[in-house]
Amino acid sequence: MTATSVSRFNVAPIRVVVASMLLSMAALSPALAETHPGQDALVREVTRDTGKDPAALNALLDGAQRKQSILDAMGRPAEAKPWSEYRPIFLTDKRIDDGIAFYREHRALLEQIGQQYGVAPQYIVAIVGVETFYGRVTGKYKVLDALVTLGLYYPPRAAFFRSELKTLLELPDSHLGGPIDTLTGSYAGAEGWGQFMPSSIRDFAVDEDGDGHIDLKNSLPDILASVANYFAKHGWVSGGEVAMRAQPDAASKPITVKDAQPQWPLEQLEAWGYAPLQSVNPGQLSSLQTLQGENGREYWFTFPNFYVITRYNRSPLYAMAVDQLAKAIAAGVQADSAQ
Repeated sequence: MTATSVSRFNVAPIRVVVASMLLSMAALSPALAETHPGQDALVREVTRDTGKDPAALNALLDGAQRKQSILDAMGRPAEAKPWSEYRPIFLTDKRIDDGIAFYREHRALLEQIGQQYGVAPQYIVAIVGVETFYGRVTGKYKVLDALVTLGLYYPPRAAFFRSELKTLLELPDSHLGGPIDTLTGSYAGAEGWGQFMPSSIRDFAVDEDGDGHIDLKNSLPDILASVANYFAKHGWVSGGEVAMRAQPDAASKPITVKDAQPQWPLEQLEAWGYAPLQSVNPGQLSSLQTLQGENGREYWFTFPNFYVITRYNRSPLYAMAVDQLAKAIAAGVQADSAQ
């Protein structure tokens, strides 16, 4: 066999091997280039859906950091506490007094927005009071770090947080209070005085001051109107009840509820042995919450507006804290007006 024939004999296999190696390297290179697991797929989806530059998206994500402190915080939410421990966090004299002062200072704006959206102003104030102590504590984590950490490194709720991360990357600049990599918020990725997640910014935040830009950290009209719009879009009933105490009798029927969605007319709960402590429409659709208070079990009738508050945060403890703070603020404002 000549040298020429040997050369011809080996060329084809060599080409196949080289081609196979190149294909293998090409297949591996995207995974090796990822700073975070699943980053490439996420960038492709955002680019497909928005036309944004993949290089710019990758640059943003490359700069995000996985934060162990965020993963740790997910394991100790305040809502895991009993009502007897949860209530004192939010129903302090200072939070009530500051809420009254906030209402007084911004009364005209609050009442204009309340009328516009059909939401009682004290509940708008209570939300920003519970969420961020009236804008003082909006969160120290970078929103991008939080959503990358939870969306790409936290399997128990990765689907939800990855969706929120995708939404954040897709939001137009006009919906953000600054460049994405500068935004700060909670360990869960919520931002602004009302702690809106990216999907809530997309679906419910409003440009109330009309400057062409939604800013939930620096524009009070945008902040307050966005909270009111969130409630309105979730079915807030103007003038409707939120929650009131119920008194069980000795033979009351044990009731277990999965969530706060109203299920029965109040008169049905009365027939099962739970009496309201104030006058209320017996046909009002309601549910029953049982909470562990300082002095034992507390029973509460809850109504559609209570359920709306749980659309903001699904915990019934959260909704109860918002309701009680709102009522305390309203009482303080009315007392001021009566003087």
